[in-house]
Amino acid sequence: MNIIETLQNTVQKALKELGIEAKEVIIEHPADLANGDYSTNVALIYSKELKLKPIEFAKRIKDILDVQKIEYIDKIEVAGAGFINFYLSKDFFEENIKEILKQKEKFGSSDLGKKRKVIVEYSSPNIAKPFTIGHLRSTIIGDSVANTLEFLGYKVIRDNHLGDWGTQFGKQIVAIKHWSSIDVIKKSENQMKALVGLYVKFHREAEKDPTLDDEAREWFLKLEKGDKEAREIYDMTVEASMKYFNMIYERLGIKPFDTLYGEAFYEPMLKSVLEDIEKSGIAKESEGAKLIFFENEKYPPLMIQKKDGATLYATRDLATDKYRSQKYGKDTLVINETGTEQSLYFKQIFEIDEMLGYFDKKNRVHIGHGFIRSKDGKMSTRKGNVIWLEEVLDEGIMRAKVINEDTADMVGIGAIKFNDLKREASQNIIFDWDEIVNLKGDSGPYLQYSCVRAKSILQKSSFHMKEFLSALPSLRGLRHGTKILSYGTMYTAPLERLLYRFPEVVSRAGKEYASHFIAQYLLELASAFNNYYAQNKIVDENDPTSVHKVALTHAFSIVIANGLNLLGIKVPDRM
Repeated sequence: MNIIETLQNTVQKALKELGIEAKEVIIEHPADLANGDYSTNVALIYSKELKLKPIEFAKRIKDILDVQKIEYIDKIEVAGAGFINFYLSKDFFEENIKEILKQKEKFGSSDLGKKRKVIVEYSSPNIAKPFTIGHLRSTIIGDSVANTLEFLGYKVIRDNHLGDWGTQFGKQIVAIKHWSSIDVIKKSENQMKALVGLYVKFHREAEKDPTLDDEAREWFLKLEKGDKEAREIYDMTVEASMKYFNMIYERLGIKPFDTLYGEAFYEPMLKSVLEDIEKSGIAKESEGAKLIFFENEKYPPLMIQKKDGATLYATRDLATDKYRSQKYGKDTLVINETGTEQSLYFKQIFEIDEMLGYFDKKNRVHIGHGFIRSKDGKMSTRKGNVIWLEEVLDEGIMRAKVINEDTADMVGIGAIKFNDLKREASQNIIFDWDEIVNLKGDSGPYLQYSCVRAKSILQKSSFHMKEFLSALPSLRGLRHGTKILSYGTMYTAPLERLLYRFPEVVSRAGKEYASHFIAQYLLELASAFNNYYAQNKIVDENDPTSVHKVALTHAFSIVIANGLNLLGIKVPDRM
């Protein structure tokens, strides 16, 4: 039942009958349910062509539409300055409940992606650096986007592009050799914190003794050349880091990654990328370094090789893209989820990708998230003023214990994840314990509680879907009767008028790579359900409409669980 397409086509035909060729007809949901289920502003857009007032033109369109008898449309009204509002029929809502109960966990899914390959790159922590509250955003936003695209029929490849190469490893080696050892770190209670502590110490000491930076460069050069000692220390840091990262992913409920290639994996491919750049003639030399300049100074030039011949992060990213293009095909959609501060950088990379024939820009997407800042400013690993994510998870679970100790893990972590996902990704967040783990209001626990409440009601009912289906004819009779008119009877409740929108919301979230659309919809849906519950006795053997109310409650439990699953939030059995 694609109501939007039906309305678009029908309105276009009505406009054509009135002499208007409309290339596009926008159909939206009114902000207020009192104004119908769908609305269009075509009368305001095209009335000038016929030299009519918008409201007069809207009435002419309505007259034509009324004759059309659009399926599942019960009523059409002209409102305001000339909006045309459409009200769905009661039969539509009953059919939708039936569809939800049939599809269950698949409701809202589609074949929109048509099995197209899409690489979603997210999380991407740096080896030997902490997994902080700052990494939370990329991890859970990327995971949710991947979940949504998979739900919409894409072939999703989840990629964790690890920061496992670069001069910082020379610093790490120097720190370990000066102030620790491999054996000491391996025996540490928390190997990751031991490594990070040494990294912070290096920068503090380097401020007093600049020769440490020279020593670090020398050790990184040894690592690049395969020095046995350097490699042994490096391998230990990778092993300790991955063990730590996997512990965090498991606690967060992040789905397993399909690829975990880091920068080191692409290092051998750099030569071929530099050759491609040389052949294309897009690089110019400047003071001994090689930079790529963009036509008409569209973007600032991007350095891809230093004057000493060393490559940069950008060179390794281009090697990554060449590998992906060859392995998965250049028609693959590639999504990078990182901080908004890298927006310009990715525009440069996407442009160069197209120049080199690796990917077309239309197949590249950058999702930029805002910063999570402490109250004192931006967090920094070098300065040691970071908030470790495991500490945030521990705190969230501890606070959730006041609700139920048995479900504290699901509720606490759900609260933390939803607090982030309910916001537009590009927004900055000021880190605040009370907000991060808030268990009231527009929160994850509120949604979890609403779902648990619905399931609890269902456990008290002997209702089965077949009873609802067999009761449909008589229920329709009750709906259209004149004796049952009060709230809590068989009128179309706001809850019903929101449930059917779930596939539309999921589709929009997938097309715009924006999970906050799902999160905000779930809040509105849960509010409608709780209002419905407060004003209705749902399970009542003496009420012939109880079957419908239980079916509606069941449909709600399915939709909210599906939505939370896309956000990566689990629902406990009780709260």
